[in-house]
Amino acid sequence: MAKMKTTRTKAKAQGKDDKDARKLIAQNKKARHDYLVLDTYECGIALTGTEVKSLRQGRASLVDGFAQIDGGEVWLHNVHIPEYAQGTWTNHAARRKRKLLLHRAEIDKLTGKLQETGYTLVPLQLYFYRGRAKVEIALAKGKKEYDKRQTLREKQDRRETERAVSAVRRRQRATV
Repeated sequence: MAKMKTTRTKAKAQGKDDKDARKLIAQNKKARHDYLVLDTYECGIALTGTEVKSLRQGRASLVDGFAQIDGGEVWLHNVHIPEYAQGTWTNHAARRKRKLLLHRAEIDKLTGKLQETGYTLVPLQLYFYRGRAKVEIALAKGKKEYDKRQTLREKQDRRETERAVSAVRRRQRATV
């Protein structure tokens, strides 16, 4: 117990609070497999009260989510935030479109990129940062099937080399 207190005090001494840490709610791992991520943006999300309460329980899914620019505003579609269990008639719709909060310059930059064919906006993560709900969206380009296979092959090769290196290091430590 004493060790936890010392690490907390060290973090506070460095100017880091528990509030500064990201609290991950949902992650879209499939997006990195299906898309080549070119650029990422952290943006706020406009939510209702029951949506925030449902997110605080750690319930959300980004699987089919995407973002669009409509009328100079960025909207997040198909992100599933289930209804709040203790909610009443004021509960929210689970898959409604939600407004994303970005700076005008970022929206203009994204609009220019999205005019080109093959580019899309996909959500990568949904998390709380300093008590506020944030979404990390990515400007991405769809991968072809052979690109996906090549990425998987590279990932497997990297794992195998790491295993081999760690096995050699273990043998060296055992002999010393």
